[in-house]
Amino acid sequence: MQNAIFFDLDGTLTDSGPGIMNCAQLALDHFGIPVPSRDALRVFVGPPLRQTFARFGVPQDRIDEAIQVFRGRYVPIGKFENTPYPGIQELLHALQAEGYALYVATSKPQVTAIEVLEHFHLAQYFQVICGASLDEGRETKEDVITYLLSQIGSPDQVVMVGDTDYDVIGARAHGIDTIGVTWGYGEREAMVAAGAVALADTPQDLHRLLTQPR
Repeated sequence: MQNAIFFDLDGTLTDSGPGIMNCAQLALDHFGIPVPSRDALRVFVGPPLRQTFARFGVPQDRIDEAIQVFRGRYVPIGKFENTPYPGIQELLHALQAEGYALYVATSKPQVTAIEVLEHFHLAQYFQVICGASLDEGRETKEDVITYLLSQIGSPDQVVMVGDTDYDVIGARAHGIDTIGVTWGYGEREAMVAAGAVALADTPQDLHRLLTQPR
């Protein structure tokens, strides 16, 4: 099997923050929960909504309601308040041409992830796009990677690429190393503390790190 690269989506391939934060703000307003600053909403990018709404004080018995309010705006509008990061398409094209097997492992619902990647003409680079599925109990990054590995088997060599410590921790549960990218929504110190093997500041840096012998 080809060497494999698992990519996170939000904050790694596309800057989905504006749409996610707009919808999170709407949901928190619905509950009358004050937000100290727009910047505080950055933590919604990446982890499952259920976890993040709980952090902001949404009661456990109303988290499904918060998610429903969020998705009421996100599905028709928010998911396209989003932009691929500069250099990402070129990176994916180069890696595919060099023989790497590319996959997406995201905590975003799988159907939405596919829609977003197709919208930006990035889906063509990935052999499998794997995301969350609450109906099947697949929600965390660890769950998503478990499911992805069940679909593709065990690659000879695999590395995760993500922008938060959440990606690092989810991949580490499977013994997979992570290269963190610093252009997203996580903190470089947190990624290092979680065990990221390297950090990339640009897609060009990431290409070098992914293709050098390990």
